[in-house]
Amino acid sequence: MSLNSYLIVGARPYGEDEQDIRIINGCIAEIGVGLDPENLEVVQAKGRVCLPSFVDLHAHLREPGREDAETISSGSRAATLGGFSAVFAMANTAPVADTAGVVEQVWRIGRQTGLVDVFPVGAVSIGLHGQALAELGAMAASAAGVTVFSDDGYCVFDPLLMRRALEYVKTFDGVIAQHAQDPRLTQGAQMNEGELSGILGLTGWPAVAEEAIIARDVLLALHVDSRLHICHVSTAGSVAIIRWAKEMGVRVTAEVTPHHLLLTEDLVSGFDPVYKVNPPLRSRADTIALREALLDGTIDIVATDHAPHPHEAKDCEWDNAAFGMLGLETALGVVVSAMRDVPNWNWRTLSDRMSSAPARIGRATNHGRPLAVGESAHIVLIDPDQGSLVVAEQLASLSGNTPYAGMTLPVSVTDVFFNGVHQVKGGVLNA
Repeated sequence: MSLNSYLIVGARPYGEDEQDIRIINGCIAEIGVGLDPENLEVVQAKGRVCLPSFVDLHAHLREPGREDAETISSGSRAATLGGFSAVFAMANTAPVADTAGVVEQVWRIGRQTGLVDVFPVGAVSIGLHGQALAELGAMAASAAGVTVFSDDGYCVFDPLLMRRALEYVKTFDGVIAQHAQDPRLTQGAQMNEGELSGILGLTGWPAVAEEAIIARDVLLALHVDSRLHICHVSTAGSVAIIRWAKEMGVRVTAEVTPHHLLLTEDLVSGFDPVYKVNPPLRSRADTIALREALLDGTIDIVATDHAPHPHEAKDCEWDNAAFGMLGLETALGVVVSAMRDVPNWNWRTLSDRMSSAPARIGRATNHGRPLAVGESAHIVLIDPDQGSLVVAEQLASLSGNTPYAGMTLPVSVTDVFFNGVHQVKGGVLNA
Protein backbone atom coordinates (compact mmCIF):
# COMPACT_ATOMS: atom_id res chain seq x y z
CA MET A 1 0.00 0.00 0.00
CA SER A 2 1.30 3.46 -0.89
CA LEU A 3 1.94 6.07 1.78
CA ASN A 4 -1.18 8.08 2.74
CA SER A 5 -3.32 6.23 0.21
CA TYR A 6 -7.04 5.52 0.56
CA LEU A 7 -10.24 4.98 -1.36
CA ILE A 8 -13.13 7.09 -0.10
CA VAL A 9 -16.29 5.31 -1.22
CA GLY A 10 -19.68 6.90 -1.86
CA ALA A 11 -18.94 10.46 -0.75
CA ARG A 12 -20.95 13.40 -2.10
CA PRO A 13 -18.56 16.14 -3.30
CA TYR A 14 -20.13 19.51 -2.48
CA GLY A 15 -23.30 17.67 -1.43
CA GLU A 16 -23.97 16.46 -4.96
CA ASP A 17 -23.86 13.00 -6.62
CA GLU A 18 -21.99 10.15 -4.94
CA GLN A 19 -18.41 9.60 -6.09
CA ASP A 20 -15.41 7.55 -5.05
CA ILE A 21 -12.16 9.41 -4.41
CA ARG A 22 -8.81 7.70 -4.71
CA ILE A 23 -5.97 9.23 -2.68
CA ILE A 24 -2.43 8.17 -3.58
CA ASN A 25 0.62 9.49 -1.72
CA GLY A 26 -1.35 12.36 -0.23
CA CYS A 27 -2.94 13.60 -3.46
CA ILE A 28 -6.27 13.08 -5.19
CA ALA A 29 -5.48 10.60 -7.94
CA GLU A 30 -8.93 9.75 -9.32
CA ILE A 31 -12.58 10.62 -8.85
CA GLY A 32 -15.32 8.41 -10.25
CA VAL A 33 -17.98 5.80 -9.59
CA GLY A 34 -17.20 2.19 -8.71
CA LEU A 35 -13.43 2.63 -8.43
CA ASP A 36 -11.36 -0.49 -7.70
CA PRO A 37 -9.86 -0.41 -4.15
CA GLU A 38 -6.58 -1.93 -5.44
CA ASN A 39 -5.54 -2.94 -1.92
CA LEU A 40 -6.06 0.60 -0.64
CA GLU A 41 -7.55 1.29 2.78
CA VAL A 42 -11.27 1.86 2.19
CA VAL A 43 -13.13 4.68 3.93
CA GLN A 44 -16.88 4.16 3.75
CA ALA A 45 -18.52 7.54 3.21
CA LYS A 46 -21.96 6.83 1.78
CA GLY A 47 -24.17 9.85 2.31
CA ARG A 48 -21.32 11.99 3.62
CA VAL A 49 -20.83 15.46 2.17
CA CYS A 50 -17.24 15.85 0.96
CA LEU A 51 -15.58 19.27 0.89
CA PRO A 52 -12.10 20.72 0.76
CA SER A 53 -11.12 21.13 4.41
CA PHE A 54 -11.54 24.56 5.92
CA VAL A 55 -9.18 27.52 6.36
CA ASP A 56 -9.49 29.86 9.35
CA LEU A 57 -8.07 33.31 8.69
CA HIS A 58 -8.53 34.46 12.30
CA ALA A 59 -7.74 32.39 15.39
CA HIS A 60 -5.94 32.96 18.67
CA LEU A 61 -3.63 30.08 19.57
CA ARG A 62 -2.05 32.03 22.47
CA GLU A 63 1.42 30.49 22.21
CA PRO A 64 3.98 31.84 23.00
CA GLY A 65 3.33 33.17 26.48
CA ARG A 66 -0.28 32.27 27.24
CA GLU A 67 -0.15 28.49 27.23
CA ASP A 68 -2.57 28.29 30.17
CA ALA A 69 -5.35 29.18 27.71
CA GLU A 70 -4.19 27.37 24.56
CA THR A 71 -1.12 26.04 22.81
CA ILE A 72 -0.44 25.69 19.13
CA SER A 73 -0.73 21.93 19.62
CA SER A 74 -4.09 22.02 21.43
CA GLY A 75 -5.44 24.64 19.04
CA SER A 76 -4.34 22.50 16.11
CA ARG A 77 -6.21 19.52 17.56
CA ALA A 78 -9.34 21.63 17.90
CA ALA A 79 -8.94 22.88 14.34
CA THR A 80 -8.52 19.38 12.93
CA LEU A 81 -11.60 18.10 14.74
CA GLY A 82 -13.50 21.06 13.32
CA GLY A 83 -12.53 20.15 9.76
CA PHE A 84 -9.75 22.70 9.23
CA SER A 85 -6.45 22.13 7.47
CA ALA A 86 -5.02 25.65 7.91
CA VAL A 87 -5.19 28.23 10.68
CA PHE A 88 -3.90 31.80 10.76
CA ALA A 89 -2.67 32.53 14.29
CA MET A 90 -3.16 36.10 15.50
CA ALA A 91 -0.26 38.17 16.77
CA ASN A 92 -1.44 39.07 20.30
CA THR A 93 0.88 36.61 22.01
CA ALA A 94 3.49 37.29 24.69
CA PRO A 95 5.87 38.34 23.26
CA VAL A 96 3.84 39.90 20.48
CA ALA A 97 4.45 38.43 17.03
CA ASP A 98 5.96 41.66 15.71
CA THR A 99 9.37 40.35 14.62
CA ALA A 100 10.66 37.71 12.24
CA GLY A 101 11.92 35.70 15.21
CA VAL A 102 8.55 35.33 16.88
CA VAL A 103 6.57 34.52 13.72
CA GLU A 104 9.17 31.90 12.80
CA GLN A 105 8.80 30.37 16.26
CA VAL A 106 5.03 30.07 15.79
CA TRP A 107 5.48 28.68 12.29
CA ARG A 108 8.01 26.04 13.38
CA ILE A 109 5.91 24.85 16.32
CA GLY A 110 2.94 24.61 13.98
CA ARG A 111 4.92 22.46 11.55
CA GLN A 112 5.89 20.12 14.38
CA THR A 113 2.25 19.33 15.22
CA GLY A 114 1.64 17.84 11.77
CA LEU A 115 -2.11 18.34 12.15
CA VAL A 116 -2.78 21.59 10.28
CA ASP A 117 -0.72 24.26 8.60
CA VAL A 118 -0.28 27.17 11.03
CA PHE A 119 0.29 30.54 9.36
CA PRO A 120 1.42 33.28 11.75
CA VAL A 121 -0.23 36.67 11.47
CA GLY A 122 2.24 39.49 12.05
CA ALA A 123 1.48 42.55 14.14
CA VAL A 124 0.98 45.84 12.32
CA SER A 125 2.55 47.92 15.09
CA ILE A 126 5.33 47.26 17.58
CA GLY A 127 3.85 45.66 20.67
CA LEU A 128 0.33 46.28 19.30
CA HIS A 129 0.72 49.82 20.68
CA GLY A 130 -0.37 51.56 17.48
CA GLN A 131 2.56 53.96 17.46
CA ALA A 132 5.22 52.59 15.09
CA LEU A 133 5.18 50.00 12.34
CA ALA A 134 6.44 46.53 13.21
CA GLU A 135 8.95 44.65 11.03
CA LEU A 136 6.46 43.98 8.24
CA GLY A 137 9.03 43.36 5.52
CA ALA A 138 11.21 41.14 7.70
CA MET A 139 8.23 39.02 8.71
CA ALA A 140 7.16 38.69 5.08
CA ALA A 141 10.68 37.65 4.07
CA SER A 142 11.08 35.19 6.96
CA ALA A 143 10.69 31.42 6.74
CA ALA A 144 7.11 31.94 7.91
CA GLY A 145 6.35 34.04 4.83
CA VAL A 146 3.81 36.23 6.60
CA THR A 147 1.11 37.67 4.33
CA VAL A 148 -1.49 38.87 6.84
CA PHE A 149 -0.85 41.59 9.42
CA SER A 150 -3.18 42.61 12.22
CA ASP A 151 -3.21 44.25 15.64
CA ASP A 152 -6.40 42.30 16.36
CA GLY A 153 -7.61 42.96 19.85
CA TYR A 154 -6.74 46.58 19.17
CA CYS A 155 -7.65 48.93 16.36
CA VAL A 156 -4.95 50.57 14.26
CA PHE A 157 -6.48 53.89 15.22
CA ASP A 158 -3.92 56.36 13.87
CA PRO A 159 -4.90 57.05 10.23
CA LEU A 160 -1.33 57.91 9.25
CA LEU A 161 0.01 54.64 10.65
CA MET A 162 -2.78 52.75 8.88
CA ARG A 163 -1.95 54.46 5.60
CA ARG A 164 1.74 53.62 5.97
CA ALA A 165 0.93 49.98 6.74
CA LEU A 166 -1.28 49.69 3.66
CA GLU A 167 1.43 51.23 1.51
CA TYR A 168 4.12 48.95 2.94
CA VAL A 169 2.32 45.62 2.43
CA LYS A 170 1.37 46.59 -1.10
CA THR A 171 5.01 46.01 -2.11
CA PHE A 172 4.70 42.25 -1.45
CA ASP A 173 0.91 41.81 -1.87
CA GLY A 174 0.22 41.51 1.84
CA VAL A 175 -3.01 42.47 3.54
CA ILE A 176 -3.84 44.51 6.63
CA ALA A 177 -6.61 42.91 8.72
CA GLN A 178 -8.24 45.67 10.76
CA HIS A 179 -9.97 45.28 14.11
CA ALA A 180 -12.49 48.07 13.52
CA GLN A 181 -13.18 49.65 16.90
CA ASP A 182 -12.88 53.34 17.74
CA PRO A 183 -11.45 53.16 21.27
CA ARG A 184 -12.84 56.54 22.25
CA LEU A 185 -16.39 55.44 21.48
CA THR A 186 -16.05 52.11 23.29
CA GLN A 187 -14.31 53.03 26.52
CA GLY A 188 -15.74 50.76 29.21
CA ALA A 189 -18.23 49.26 26.73
CA GLN A 190 -19.70 45.92 27.73
CA MET A 191 -22.41 45.03 25.20
CA ASN A 192 -24.25 46.29 22.14
CA GLU A 193 -25.60 49.81 22.64
CA GLY A 194 -29.39 49.90 22.55
CA GLU A 195 -32.50 49.53 24.62
CA LEU A 196 -31.29 46.32 26.26
CA SER A 197 -27.98 47.82 27.40
CA GLY A 198 -29.98 50.58 29.12
CA ILE A 199 -32.25 48.07 30.82
CA LEU A 200 -29.32 45.97 32.02
CA GLY A 201 -27.27 48.98 33.10
CA LEU A 202 -24.26 48.01 30.98
CA THR A 203 -22.19 50.54 29.06
CA GLY A 204 -23.22 50.38 25.42
CA TRP A 205 -20.93 49.57 22.48
CA PRO A 206 -22.28 51.61 19.56
CA ALA A 207 -22.37 50.25 16.04
CA VAL A 208 -20.83 53.49 14.78
CA ALA A 209 -17.59 52.68 16.61
CA GLU A 210 -17.08 49.87 14.11
CA GLU A 211 -18.60 51.55 11.10
CA ALA A 212 -16.59 54.78 11.36
CA ILE A 213 -13.26 52.92 11.27
CA ILE A 214 -14.36 50.78 8.31
CA ALA A 215 -15.46 53.88 6.40
CA ARG A 216 -12.12 55.58 7.03
CA ASP A 217 -10.07 52.53 6.11
CA VAL A 218 -11.82 51.67 2.86
CA LEU A 219 -11.11 55.24 1.74
CA LEU A 220 -7.45 54.84 2.72
CA ALA A 221 -7.26 51.52 0.87
CA LEU A 222 -8.81 53.12 -2.19
CA HIS A 223 -6.36 56.01 -1.99
CA VAL A 224 -3.26 53.79 -1.91
CA ASP A 225 -4.75 50.89 -3.91
CA SER A 226 -3.82 48.27 -1.33
CA ARG A 227 -5.51 45.22 0.16
CA LEU A 228 -7.62 45.70 3.30
CA HIS A 229 -9.43 43.00 5.27
CA ILE A 230 -12.07 43.78 7.89
CA CYS A 231 -12.15 41.44 10.88
CA HIS A 232 -15.35 40.18 12.57
CA VAL A 233 -17.94 42.44 10.92
CA SER A 234 -20.94 42.70 13.24
CA THR A 235 -23.39 45.39 12.10
CA ALA A 236 -25.76 46.05 9.23
CA GLY A 237 -24.17 49.47 8.78
CA SER A 238 -20.75 47.88 8.31
CA VAL A 239 -22.21 45.63 5.64
CA ALA A 240 -23.58 48.65 3.77
CA ILE A 241 -20.21 50.43 3.85
CA ILE A 242 -18.33 47.36 2.63
CA ARG A 243 -20.86 46.81 -0.13
CA TRP A 244 -20.41 50.42 -1.29
CA ALA A 245 -16.62 50.09 -1.11
CA LYS A 246 -16.63 47.01 -3.32
CA GLU A 247 -18.83 48.81 -5.84
CA MET A 248 -16.22 51.61 -5.85
CA GLY A 249 -13.45 49.15 -6.62
CA VAL A 250 -11.79 49.13 -3.21
CA ARG A 251 -9.65 46.03 -2.67
CA VAL A 252 -11.48 45.14 0.54
CA THR A 253 -12.51 41.78 1.93
CA ALA A 254 -14.42 41.02 5.10
CA GLU A 255 -15.17 38.23 7.53
CA VAL A 256 -18.00 37.30 9.87
CA THR A 257 -17.73 34.93 12.82
CA PRO A 258 -20.04 31.97 13.37
CA HIS A 259 -21.26 33.48 16.64
CA HIS A 260 -22.25 36.78 15.03
CA LEU A 261 -24.27 34.82 12.47
CA LEU A 262 -26.20 32.86 15.10
CA LEU A 263 -26.21 34.57 18.51
CA THR A 264 -27.88 37.86 19.46
CA GLU A 265 -27.63 40.42 22.25
CA ASP A 266 -30.63 39.09 24.20
CA LEU A 267 -28.38 36.28 25.49
CA VAL A 268 -26.54 38.87 27.58
CA SER A 269 -29.62 39.30 29.79
CA GLY A 270 -28.48 36.45 32.03
CA PHE A 271 -25.07 38.11 32.61
CA ASP A 272 -23.25 34.90 31.68
CA PRO A 273 -19.72 36.00 30.65
CA VAL A 274 -19.55 33.21 28.08
CA TYR A 275 -21.52 35.60 25.83
CA LYS A 276 -19.08 38.49 26.33
CA VAL A 277 -17.20 38.98 23.07
CA ASN A 278 -15.49 41.70 21.03
CA PRO A 279 -17.25 43.01 19.01
CA PRO A 280 -20.38 42.34 21.06
CA LEU A 281 -23.32 40.23 20.06
CA ARG A 282 -25.65 42.51 18.13
CA SER A 283 -29.35 42.77 17.31
CA ARG A 284 -31.47 40.33 15.36
CA ALA A 285 -31.58 42.82 12.47
CA ASP A 286 -27.77 42.89 12.36
CA THR A 287 -27.63 39.09 12.33
CA ILE A 288 -30.02 38.91 9.39
CA ALA A 289 -27.97 41.49 7.47
CA LEU A 290 -24.78 39.51 8.12
CA ARG A 291 -26.34 36.29 6.80
CA GLU A 292 -27.54 38.03 3.64
CA ALA A 293 -24.11 39.60 3.14
CA LEU A 294 -22.36 36.25 3.54
CA LEU A 295 -24.67 34.72 0.95
CA ASP A 296 -24.24 37.49 -1.64
CA GLY A 297 -20.46 37.76 -1.14
CA THR A 298 -20.34 41.22 0.41
CA ILE A 299 -18.81 39.39 3.35
CA ASP A 300 -16.24 37.10 1.80
CA ILE A 301 -15.54 34.53 4.49
CA VAL A 302 -16.34 32.96 7.82
CA ALA A 303 -13.53 33.21 10.37
CA THR A 304 -13.82 31.80 13.87
CA ASP A 305 -12.03 34.41 16.02
CA HIS A 306 -11.31 31.39 18.25
CA ALA A 307 -10.45 33.07 21.57
CA PRO A 308 -9.67 30.63 24.39
CA HIS A 309 -9.41 31.88 27.97
CA PRO A 310 -8.56 30.08 31.24
CA HIS A 311 -11.58 29.47 33.46
CA GLU A 312 -10.72 32.25 35.91
CA ALA A 313 -10.92 34.82 33.10
CA LYS A 314 -14.52 33.87 32.26
CA ASP A 315 -15.91 32.34 35.47
CA CYS A 316 -16.31 35.71 37.19
CA GLU A 317 -18.62 38.70 37.23
CA TRP A 318 -19.49 40.14 33.83
CA ASP A 319 -17.59 43.44 34.17
CA ASN A 320 -14.28 41.72 34.90
CA ALA A 321 -14.61 38.85 32.42
CA ALA A 322 -12.43 38.63 29.33
CA PHE A 323 -13.88 39.10 25.86
CA GLY A 324 -13.97 36.06 23.58
CA MET A 325 -15.26 32.55 22.97
CA LEU A 326 -14.10 29.28 21.41
CA GLY A 327 -14.91 28.63 17.78
CA LEU A 328 -12.76 26.09 15.94
CA GLU A 329 -14.50 22.80 16.75
CA THR A 330 -18.03 24.17 16.46
CA ALA A 331 -17.65 26.49 13.45
CA LEU A 332 -19.20 24.24 10.81
CA GLY A 333 -22.23 23.29 12.88
CA VAL A 334 -22.89 26.88 13.95
CA VAL A 335 -22.66 28.19 10.39
CA VAL A 336 -25.05 25.47 9.19
CA SER A 337 -27.42 26.35 12.04
CA ALA A 338 -27.38 30.00 11.08
CA MET A 339 -27.56 29.61 7.31
CA ARG A 340 -29.64 26.50 6.65
CA ASP A 341 -32.90 28.45 6.22
CA VAL A 342 -31.33 31.16 4.03
CA PRO A 343 -32.62 30.68 0.45
CA ASN A 344 -29.99 29.55 -2.10
CA TRP A 345 -27.39 28.70 0.56
CA ASN A 346 -25.70 25.43 -0.35
CA TRP A 347 -22.59 23.35 0.29
CA ARG A 348 -20.63 24.93 -2.57
CA THR A 349 -21.22 28.40 -1.16
CA LEU A 350 -20.23 27.23 2.32
CA SER A 351 -17.07 25.69 0.87
CA ASP A 352 -16.15 28.95 -0.81
CA ARG A 353 -16.71 31.02 2.34
CA MET A 354 -14.90 28.61 4.68
CA SER A 355 -12.17 27.24 2.41
CA SER A 356 -11.48 28.78 -1.00
CA ALA A 357 -11.92 32.47 -0.17
CA PRO A 358 -9.96 32.54 3.11
CA ALA A 359 -7.12 30.62 1.48
CA ARG A 360 -7.11 33.12 -1.36
CA ILE A 361 -7.09 36.16 0.96
CA GLY A 362 -4.28 34.71 3.08
CA ARG A 363 -2.35 33.40 0.06
CA ALA A 364 -2.40 29.86 1.47
CA THR A 365 -1.88 28.48 -2.01
CA ASN A 366 -1.99 24.77 -1.12
CA HIS A 367 -5.36 25.10 0.61
CA GLY A 368 -8.87 25.88 -0.48
CA ARG A 369 -8.26 24.04 -3.71
CA PRO A 370 -11.11 22.25 -5.53
CA LEU A 371 -11.78 18.55 -5.16
CA ALA A 372 -9.94 17.61 -8.34
CA VAL A 373 -7.34 15.18 -9.59
CA GLY A 374 -3.81 16.32 -8.80
CA GLU A 375 -4.73 18.42 -5.78
CA SER A 376 -3.44 17.78 -2.26
CA ALA A 377 -5.90 15.70 -0.27
CA HIS A 378 -7.11 18.26 2.26
CA ILE A 379 -10.58 16.80 2.69
CA VAL A 380 -13.38 16.89 5.26
CA LEU A 381 -16.29 14.45 5.36
CA ILE A 382 -19.51 15.65 6.98
CA ASP A 383 -22.57 13.75 8.14
CA PRO A 384 -25.41 16.12 7.18
CA ASP A 385 -28.00 14.11 9.09
CA GLN A 386 -26.24 13.37 12.37
CA GLY A 387 -26.10 16.17 14.91
CA SER A 388 -23.32 16.64 17.45
CA LEU A 389 -23.81 17.55 21.11
CA VAL A 390 -21.36 20.20 22.35
CA VAL A 391 -19.80 19.18 25.66
CA ALA A 392 -17.34 21.79 26.88
CA GLU A 393 -15.28 19.28 28.85
CA GLN A 394 -14.77 17.14 25.76
CA LEU A 395 -13.42 19.89 23.50
CA ALA A 396 -9.79 19.65 22.47
CA SER A 397 -9.06 23.23 23.50
CA LEU A 398 -7.37 23.80 26.86
CA SER A 399 -10.18 26.27 27.59
CA GLY A 400 -13.89 25.67 27.94
CA ASN A 401 -15.44 29.06 27.14
CA THR A 402 -17.90 27.88 24.51
CA PRO A 403 -21.34 29.50 24.26
CA TYR A 404 -22.71 26.33 22.66
CA ALA A 405 -22.34 23.93 25.60
CA GLY A 406 -25.39 21.67 25.74
CA MET A 407 -26.45 22.60 22.20
CA THR A 408 -26.85 19.92 19.54
CA LEU A 409 -25.44 21.24 16.27
CA PRO A 410 -27.18 19.90 13.14
CA VAL A 411 -24.19 18.28 11.40
CA SER A 412 -20.99 16.54 12.43
CA VAL A 413 -17.46 16.23 11.07
CA THR A 414 -16.71 12.52 10.72
CA ASP A 415 -13.38 12.36 8.85
CA VAL A 416 -10.56 14.76 8.04
CA PHE A 417 -7.58 14.23 5.72
CA PHE A 418 -4.57 16.54 5.91
CA ASN A 419 -2.11 16.07 3.05
CA GLY A 420 -3.74 12.71 2.59
CA VAL A 421 -3.21 11.65 6.22
CA HIS A 422 -6.43 10.38 7.78
CA GLN A 423 -6.31 12.58 10.90
CA VAL A 424 -9.91 12.22 12.11
CA LYS A 425 -11.76 8.90 11.83
CA GLY A 426 -15.38 8.63 12.86
CA GLY A 427 -15.17 11.96 14.65
CA VAL A 428 -12.16 10.88 16.72
CA LEU A 429 -8.68 12.33 16.35
CA ASN A 430 -6.22 9.68 15.22
CA ALA A 431 -3.58 9.89 17.96
